[in-house]
Amino acid sequence: MELDPIQKDALSEFGNIGAAHAATTLSQMLMSPIEMTVPEVQAIDIADLHNYIGDEISAVVVFQIQGEVADGGYIVVSMPRETVIQLTNQMLGTTDTDRELNEMDQSAAIEIGNIMISAFLDATAELLGIVMLPSPPALAIDMAHAAFESIVAQVAGDVNDVLIFNTELTSEAPPVYGSIYMLPNAELTHQLFSMLARLMEPLS
Repeated sequence: MELDPIQKDALSEFGNIGAAHAATTLSQMLMSPIEMTVPEVQAIDIADLHNYIGDEISAVVVFQIQGEVADGGYIVVSMPRETVIQLTNQMLGTTDTDRELNEMDQSAAIEIGNIMISAFLDATAELLGIVMLPSPPALAIDMAHAAFESIVAQVAGDVNDVLIFNTELTSEAPPVYGSIYMLPNAELTHQLFSMLARLMEPLS
């Protein structure tokens, strides 16, 4: 899928509204001011997804898209190990960065994933008027490309395109990065882009 400039602007607007929602909740949870932006949005063919995912150990939090669009596909948060550890340390007031991901990190990853995805799906309701809800999350701690291989196997034939929102979180600590991958089924993809096109009409 090639995005034209208007579609890219629309998706960036959507992403940054979701990011602003997430930043507010994360700030409350971490008891520290957080800013979250989406500096880059990409739309790619699912067959090329492997080119956009590294082999670093990551926490991958997977949600099915539900609500008005039952079985609408999947939405995934992927955070490198270093990001998860830094956020857990902020939450707990600890400083140990040279460690493997533990149960506390896994709980933190699920909670942060819940916050980010709920915020993004709230943004769709606010911006587009379509209610999408996340299923309970599933967590994988693995090399990112291995985790995504199993996701792609589950959606084979139903999902053609992937929207990638690369996120940056800044706070008193160094910036941390993660990505949100939206794997909508063909019907939801069409619906989203039709709504985004209508939204951007006054600007075109």
